[in-house]
Amino acid sequence: MDRVQSVLAKGHQLTTAPEQSRHLYRQMRLIREFEEHCLEMALAGEIVGGMHPYIGQEAVAVGVSANLGRDDVITSTHRGHGHVLAKGAEPKRALAELYGATTGLNRGRGGSMHAADVGLGIYGANGIVGAGAPIAVGAAWAARRAGRDQVAVAFFGDGALSQGVVLEAFNMAALWSLPVLFVCENNGYAISLPVDRGLAGDPVRRAAGFGLHSAAVDGMDVEAVADAAGQAVAACRDGAGPHFLECTTYRFHAHHTVEYLAGIAYRDDAEVADWKTLDPLVRQRARLPEATADAVDAEIAALIAEAAEFARSSPAPEPGNALDYLYAGMAPSRPGVVV
Repeated sequence: MDRVQSVLAKGHQLTTAPEQSRHLYRQMRLIREFEEHCLEMALAGEIVGGMHPYIGQEAVAVGVSANLGRDDVITSTHRGHGHVLAKGAEPKRALAELYGATTGLNRGRGGSMHAADVGLGIYGANGIVGAGAPIAVGAAWAARRAGRDQVAVAFFGDGALSQGVVLEAFNMAALWSLPVLFVCENNGYAISLPVDRGLAGDPVRRAAGFGLHSAAVDGMDVEAVADAAGQAVAACRDGAGPHFLECTTYRFHAHHTVEYLAGIAYRDDAEVADWKTLDPLVRQRARLPEATADAVDAEIAALIAEAAEFARSSPAPEPGNALDYLYAGMAPSRPGVVV
């Protein structure tokens, strides 16, 4: 409850134009509808291996990505569907990827935790905690070396804030003044470990200690995130060096669908209910004319229904082709060596 009150106290003054407000709501509705369908499919066994639902955190992915161009780069997490969709991935191909189909973003090889689309600047979701941070730093360094006007964004959770490779990425980005925005989605839990029991100090001060321009924002308000991220992205692009944005948010569902099957519980119902009063979709919908919001809802429902049918009707990879696309360029065969 204290974290909920802290978020409410930050407040936000509406600054975006009506069309932008509609776009932000549409993108969040897309992610919510996608995730709810995927959750249902995973629990039914249609999506093998389960998934990490992003439901509740949509404002972060959408608010940040609203400020990015096609050539800008993002790296994501094990909870990455929202980031991938917000950056522009086609919903039906994203769902087909989770389904393990050849029509997926990565021909069914990436699955839920490793979906990518390099052509859209999506350098991949990642099952390793914090692993996207150094990849984003590398992308930013490469872009600057090539004289390209690009910003790289690394999304990660509060559980990654003590991961050594993330802190090394902070250090390198600051040392070389790279155009990187580090976005911490602080949802209060590292799986089941509360943030106040797993993290010493304050995330913003920790990042500032490395020389990053650091700020915190209400991650349950997409317009607040869009404003804060817009300032940070513009500063990165103008050569002001790396930035860090802590987005206080909350996931409404389990860390992973296996929690439902195993009966794992570490949050009480009252806590979840309190956070649902800050549902980012409800808050953004209230800023739109009802007819506009209803039209968006109908459009997205049809889009996701089409995506689900596309995934279900797409072919699975042939077992004999399991090693295809394993490497960018397969090494030539040598006697006695299987590649």
